[in-house]
Amino acid sequence: MSAITLQVPDHLAERLRGREDQLEQILELGLREINSSSGFAGASDVLELLASLPAPEAILDLRPSERLQHRIDELLEKNRTGGLSDQEEVEWERYEYLEHLVRMAKARAQVKIRTSSGSA
Repeated sequence: MSAITLQVPDHLAERLRGREDQLEQILELGLREINSSSGFAGASDVLELLASLPAPEAILDLRPSERLQHRIDELLEKNRTGGLSDQEEVEWERYEYLEHLVRMAKARAQVKIRTSSGSA
């Protein structure tokens, strides 16, 4: 384990008092939040659509936005030519997980369409 010294504003220090045993978790969650807001461009559109519980046909029509597809293409090219940084690797893993969720949603939508049309 490494030791570091931090200087934090007084208002933050006050909020952290009594939570010294939770500092590891606080830092981990904070880093996750920063990474998710800066390194997951375009994914919120997909997640918001899925969260709206759309019709199965809308799920099957789901495609990445131009912005999301562009970022995925950038990461793929960078991985082929020189490798990804640690932060980009985390971002790539998030996109892989998002793709997994979309594939699951599309598979379930296909089943729902089949069963509702009576061809199951």
